[in-house]
Amino acid sequence: MADEAGEELLLDVRVAEASWLYKFYLNQERKILGTLSVAIFLIAWELVGGVYQVVNPMFMSAPSYIWKAAIQLFGSGEIWNDLYVSGVEFAWGYVLSVIVAIPFGIAVGWYKKMAYLFDPFVNAMNATPRVALLPLVIIWLGIGMLSKVGIIFLGAVFPLLINTRDGVKTTPANLLNAARSFGASEWQIFRNVVLPSTVPFILTGLRLAVGRALIGVMVGELYAATAGIGFMITVAGATFQTDKVFVGVLIFAIAGMAATEAIDRFEHRFDKWRPKVGAA
Repeated sequence: MADEAGEELLLDVRVAEASWLYKFYLNQERKILGTLSVAIFLIAWELVGGVYQVVNPMFMSAPSYIWKAAIQLFGSGEIWNDLYVSGVEFAWGYVLSVIVAIPFGIAVGWYKKMAYLFDPFVNAMNATPRVALLPLVIIWLGIGMLSKVGIIFLGAVFPLLINTRDGVKTTPANLLNAARSFGASEWQIFRNVVLPSTVPFILTGLRLAVGRALIGVMVGELYAATAGIGFMITVAGATFQTDKVFVGVLIFAIAGMAATEAIDRFEHRFDKWRPKVGAA
């Protein structure tokens, strides 16, 4: 009997441990699977490009080579000026797009006549590749930092503007009618109904604009640039320094992921403001 009781107790302990591990896995499933997939990818890449060199490292590189190149770039200090230039260009272009897109998008979404006037231009510019505008931007703004800021602005402003406009247009009609039935003024309706309904769309636009702005940094620095991460990538690619190319690409990727994650965390605060699909 004592042996059976001991076995049952051991079984209960194992079940409890398994249950705890399973709960931990469920709670951290996204991080565990994400980390595992990245680790497998990096190991496979290192084996193919570094250990066995199935592909010439000049064309493929490997994580260990890229890490050494990053240490060399940051250690020597030659990359810091490029980071500063690209960072300033990104900041100015992104901030200007926010300053212009949010108020203009709200106005276009709120006033029908403005929508009739500006929607054709907004939709046409949003569909136009930014690369096609780069020669014109350089002609108008020169070859300095201002032209890069301009192309970043053009890349980021339209996703944010369109999301803001559509957020205003999709404000639930029943809320607007209820506010008007209680005698609310246009300003009160805008402040208490339209703006809370639009904020989640604005935050989504901010997240999309980050990616477009980073593309703008890269595109803007492809032409007539003397510094910046995009310029570094261009020079390294032309001289077959694949390791440095990957360092630049990873900088863009990490910057985009960090900015997007920051906006996502801020966006979660407004989840309750999002319209619920299927809600009564």
